[in-house]
Amino acid sequence: MKKGIIAIVVILGLAALLIGWYVSTNNKLVDMKGQATKQWANVESSYQRRSDLIGNLVKTVQGAADFERQTLSEVIEARAKATSTTIDANNITPEQLAEFQQAQNGLSSALSRLLVTVERYPDLKANQNFLELQSQLEGTENRINVERNRFNDLAGEYNIKIKQIPTNIVANFANFEPMALFSSNPGAENAPEVDFEFN
Repeated sequence: MKKGIIAIVVILGLAALLIGWYVSTNNKLVDMKGQATKQWANVESSYQRRSDLIGNLVKTVQGAADFERQTLSEVIEARAKATSTTIDANNITPEQLAEFQQAQNGLSSALSRLLVTVERYPDLKANQNFLELQSQLEGTENRINVERNRFNDLAGEYNIKIKQIPTNIVANFANFEPMALFSSNPGAENAPEVDFEFN
C-alpha cells in the first residue's frame, strides 16, 4: 500500500515537473516571439517615418518648376507601392519579407535617383527645407538599419531557441514557427563601382 502511494506521489511529482517545464518553456518562447514582433513594429515605424519625410520632400522638390517630372513620378509610385506592402507581424514569412524588402528597395532606389538629379539644381540644393529634409532622411535611413538589425537579433535568438533540444518539443507541439529575417540586397556583397567622370 505504501509503495503504491509513493509511486503515485512520484508520478504526480514528475508530472508536475514536466507540466511546469512545459509552461515555463512555452512562456519563454511566447516572450521571445513577442519581443521580436514588437521590434518589427519599430521597423515598420521607421519605414513609415521615411515615407512621411519623402512626402514632404516631394512637395519641396515640386516647387522647382523645371524639375524632371519622371523622376518625381517614380518616387511617388515607389512610395505608394512601399506603403501598400504590409506584413502580418504574427506570421512573418520569408515570402512576405522578400516582397516587403523589394518594395522598400524600389523606394530607396527611386529616392537615390531623385537626390542625384537634385544635384543639377543649385537653387533647390540650397533650399533650407530641402536640406533639412535630406538630413532627416539620412538619419531615418540609419534608424531603419538599426531597427532592422535589432529585429534580426531578436528573431534570430527566437529561431535558435525553437530548434534547441528539448525546447523544440514544446515549439513543435505549440506550433512555434521560425521568423523570417532581413537579408542583404542582391549584389550587396560586391563593392560599388566608383566613376569620377563628369559630363
